[in-house]
Amino acid sequence: MGIDAAGMDAAPIPVPAQPGGADTSTLRRVGSSPLSLWIGFLVVHLVIGGLGLLQHTGFGDVFWVYKPWAQLAAQGTEIVGLNADWVYPFGAIVPIMLPLLFGEDNYLGGWLTMVMLLNAAAFAVLIVGREPRRLVAAWWWLGFLLLLGPIAVGRLDAVSGSLAIVGLLWLTFHERAAVVVLTIATWIKVWPAAIIVAAVIAMKTRWRIVVTGAVTSLVIVAVPLIFGGGMHVLSFITTQTDRGIQIEAPVATFWMWQAAFHVPDAVVYYDRDLLTFQVTGQGTVEAGSLMNPLLALTVLVVSLVGIRSLRRGTPYTRILPELSLALVTAFIAFNKVGSPQYIVWLAAPVVIGLVYQGRGFKTPAILVLTTAALTQLIYPYLYDGLLVPLPAMVAALTARNLMYFVVLGWTIGALWRKRHRDEAAGDLLPAHAWPFRSAPDAHPVPVSEAP
Repeated sequence: MGIDAAGMDAAPIPVPAQPGGADTSTLRRVGSSPLSLWIGFLVVHLVIGGLGLLQHTGFGDVFWVYKPWAQLAAQGTEIVGLNADWVYPFGAIVPIMLPLLFGEDNYLGGWLTMVMLLNAAAFAVLIVGREPRRLVAAWWWLGFLLLLGPIAVGRLDAVSGSLAIVGLLWLTFHERAAVVVLTIATWIKVWPAAIIVAAVIAMKTRWRIVVTGAVTSLVIVAVPLIFGGGMHVLSFITTQTDRGIQIEAPVATFWMWQAAFHVPDAVVYYDRDLLTFQVTGQGTVEAGSLMNPLLALTVLVVSLVGIRSLRRGTPYTRILPELSLALVTAFIAFNKVGSPQYIVWLAAPVVIGLVYQGRGFKTPAILVLTTAALTQLIYPYLYDGLLVPLPAMVAALTARNLMYFVVLGWTIGALWRKRHRDEAAGDLLPAHAWPFRSAPDAHPVPVSEAP
């Protein structure tokens, strides 16, 4: 007999027997075991890393682009972002140079080790306390990495992705540290800025977030400026402006279909300066020039919908995940680049959505998994079919690109719906309703605090 808060004996609550209850209980116990979680983590990273190494796919940028940059910087010949223009923010030079600690001949192995360690740190933060929602989010993330394949660990996006997960998970409990981490991630790849914008809108400490992010940015920028970086520090903003439309970008879909059916002037070509395959045809220049204004307009609309939801009393746990996912998805959907590694960006908002909302975030979680699987189908295994291009592969690409807009539509719809605190609190489920049971003293994520 237990003693409740009022000091009286509490009678045990009978739980009705369910078919397969023993099997479900075993699954919960195994799934919540730290050993199972870390074995799953290791297996997933060995599988996707091994696939890339055995098939020589997914790691081309690491070996042929990142490694030369790191070698030149180590020699002092050319430090991109400092004495030469660069496509990435200056902070990206740190993870690019770190694998050299393993030796130049083992740069790729060093890169994969670095990414796995960063992912392990994010995974450890995610599963702390072994609460049911955190366990679901942890297994979802492993499934996501597996479905996305080698590209999930073969680009700088993997570094910023793990940092973004840590930043979002810390945002409620260690806000300043979280904002510093998210700002550092932004100075590696720009996209985490979308998460910072979402946090500024959703959290009541928005001005503290802005100040912390600004101070962190000034410290980062001061380093190259002290060493004479000058305008090279901001070159990542301008170097992308004049590039063409990459074949995987959603905006490219129209001309990819034209190229597949041999419409005159619609051609897939290789840009030797940017090392990407792009598509050209009648109207591509005009379409490319519209992408940034469309992105800005979408960000404005999504932000206004988020503010509307905030003003209607929706708690931050019901705004931050949807708003983060909407803004990050917009960064992809209205981007004329569209590289396959961009899918990594979607993981962090889904992880925090599962942690905060549980099964309420099931739909976007499934949609993002589907997007990841379609992306691995396209790249690296059947990518040659896009270069011809074959109609079947263009159809697969079209399906994948449509998923961006499905995800974006779901998130905007979720933000638009009126969700008061009492409605949101109804989403909290007891531990037995989840695939994994938390420790006896674990509690759901609180939703009572709202901006």
